[in-house]
Amino acid sequence: MIDKTVRDIELSEKIVIVRVDFNVPFKPDTNEISSLNRIIASLPTIRYLIEENASVVLCSHLGRPKGVFRKDLSLNLVLPKLQALLGVNVKFSSSLDFSEIKKGISELLPKEVMLLENLRFYPEEELNDKDFSKKLANLADVFVNDAFGVSHRAHASVYGITNWITPVSGLLLEKEYISLSKIFESHSHPVSIILGGGKVSDKINIVKRLLNVVDKIFVGGGMAATFLKAKGLQVGNSIVDDQFIGVVNKLASDSLYIPLDVVVSDRFEDSGNIRICSVNDIKTDEMIMDIGPKTIDSYIKEIEKSKTIFWNGPMGVYEWNNYSKGTRAIAEKVSEDKFISVIGGGSTVDAISKFGYESLMTHISTGGGASLEFLEGQLLPGIEPLLRKNSEGD
Repeated sequence: MIDKTVRDIELSEKIVIVRVDFNVPFKPDTNEISSLNRIIASLPTIRYLIEENASVVLCSHLGRPKGVFRKDLSLNLVLPKLQALLGVNVKFSSSLDFSEIKKGISELLPKEVMLLENLRFYPEEELNDKDFSKKLANLADVFVNDAFGVSHRAHASVYGITNWITPVSGLLLEKEYISLSKIFESHSHPVSIILGGGKVSDKINIVKRLLNVVDKIFVGGGMAATFLKAKGLQVGNSIVDDQFIGVVNKLASDSLYIPLDVVVSDRFEDSGNIRICSVNDIKTDEMIMDIGPKTIDSYIKEIEKSKTIFWNGPMGVYEWNNYSKGTRAIAEKVSEDKFISVIGGGSTVDAISKFGYESLMTHISTGGGASLEFLEGQLLPGIEPLLRKNSEGD
């Protein structure tokens, strides 16, 4: 279990640096944020620190600037929405010079909040540079990791900093840890895992590990093509991870469900020659775009027997109406309040939001890759320091 959270330490008049995950998506070619989920999820921790009379310094990354300044990836773009949602003025440190940053932080009063510039403007961040980690640690008295979504990255602001300052968990990260850990608890069974999206490579390890741990695994989305081809079926122009065919072949199990029928098209767009067919009847010029009605009915019938459900990856190209039925139907079922439902992955969250089921889910994880690696059994770099017993008071 996590050793200490923000609730377990003295915070009054302390400078607290918080690693948040403000890596939000924007609408194409605009500065308009398309999903505020990650900012909203961070608010309970920030508000708690303000209430406890701390001076709050927020740090995050945005996009992949590869160690150079890019105006279009400045966290200044996030500032207006953060201020509006938080309801307080948030100062912004535009400088990348640590002496200037430290001077600005030294002028922060208790209950005030400052947002630092994009950490990935520094090449040292992703390199987990020792000196850079130490500079970050020297900005504050307390370090809070509340960025579960990047806790699978051994970066300076996630992992390296903990070598110089004792970390504690934020409220969001604690919630993520508890929610995902429940999947392995005996009283949470029967447990169903629903996996979709495009790449088998992203999820093959979780299938291998969980086949003997959970009760049922349902496969959909683009990754289903690899599972179908592994059975010797024709999948047409569907994208296949051929390097994993051998691995998939070894995963035969009564607990693993793959599509019975699919929606196919002869082109990757919301039109063309669209039809529903058995997985045994896919033509060479067609590609899989969604799971079919028989698969939907079969999956829902089995999901109905579950108590806990983890879902990562849509069942089809949900953005287009002709291929959204599978994802919508699964979302409707999973949203029923009799289930403990944990949703991970940006596209899955986007889909359930689009279809209006987001508020009905038990927990929306802010981590796609992080949640998958957690369920694979990996000890995440950002989580590991939080599991260590702190020397003081033990």
